[in-house]
Order: sequence, then C-alpha cells, then structure tokens
Amino acid sequence: MNIVLLGAPGAGKGTQGAMISKHFGIPAISTGNIIRDALKSGSEMGLKVKMYVDKGQLVPDEIVIGVVKDRIKQSDCENGFILDGFPRTLAQAEALDESGVNIDKVVDIEVDDELIYKRMSGRRICSRCGQTYNVELGMPPINEGICDDCGGDLIQRADDKLETVKARLKVYYDQTHVLKSYYDKQNKRLIIDGSKSPQEIKDYIIDNLEA
Repeated sequence: MNIVLLGAPGAGKGTQGAMISKHFGIPAISTGNIIRDALKSGSEMGLKVKMYVDKGQLVPDEIVIGVVKDRIKQSDCENGFILDGFPRTLAQAEALDESGVNIDKVVDIEVDDELIYKRMSGRRICSRCGQTYNVELGMPPINEGICDDCGGDLIQRADDKLETVKARLKVYYDQTHVLKSYYDKQNKRLIIDGSKSPQEIKDYIIDNLEA
C-alpha cells in the first residue's frame, strides 16, 4: 500500500508514520531525509540536487520527484511506502500523479490550530537527554526549566516558538491545504481527528486501511 501523510505542522504525522510503518512493514519516507541521502550518494540525481543546494536555491519539483522515484524503487518499498512531507503543493501532487507513482490512500490528520499552537509552542526538550515536556498541555516538569530525569536544562527549539509555528501554518494553508480537495476528487482521503491520543489515531488509521 502506498500512502501519503497529510496534515499541518504539529499534527503528529511523524509519530503516525512510524507506527504505520512498523505495523505494515513498509518504510516511512521523509522528503528531507531522502534529499540528504541523495546529496551523500553521489548519484546522478544527487548531483543535480547538490547543484541547487550549493547555490542556496530551492530544489525544483521535477528533481525532488526524481529523488522520490529513485527512493521508492528500492527493495524495501516493494510492498508499499509512506510519504511524509511530499507532496506539499498542488503542482507537486499533479506531477507525482503524472510521473506514474500510484498513491492508494492519503491519511489526513486534522488538528485545530489552537491545539497545534499548544502542542508546539508549549514543547520543552531537555538539552542533555532529549526528554520532552509540554507546559501548555499538562505535561510540565516538576521543577520549571529542569528535566525530571537528568536535571538538564529544558529548551524551546526555534521551530517551536509561537511566531515560527504561525508562519509555518500560514505556508501550510497557502500551499498544502488545497491537496484536501485534490485527493477528495480521487476518493483517496482518509480524515482522522488528530486531537485524539496517538494510539487511538493509529488504531483508527489501521482499521480503515485494512478494511
């Protein structure tokens, strides 16, 4: 089964991608990771990616799709794959279809903006051991700013600051939100309430994908 994960930043796509990957035994493919792998590989497509990255330019859609197609030709994708972070735009979705890559289901994890703000801007991470807390969702440390497990300092990542989260959501609504109607027309979108627990979301997704 070939799956696309869709949803705003903070919707929990990474967590669900890992769970679905483990259940079905298919790889969860992050576009960022495969771009980095392509850069290291020295392949023809990797060299094309490097040309743009070295100039500080965005990698064109046709090259990103080429990298995606190279990745899903690998043996671990024989029984399917999960794409996380691609397509991000209508042009990318159309180009993916035109390139002959068949997508069976689009898993759309929907979360209210206010909950996303709390999830991301409330997140604090231990600089020493990586333990995660959330000061907005009732999961704070015992002592403010200090990790319960190792006593390390808790930090807020730049990506989790409220102004950054709002900027990322604006990009999502401007560029990616349109994919909902695109995949609705293909009758491929599975809508999930992302406010539920990760286990509840995973169970709902698996039940529907196996139906």
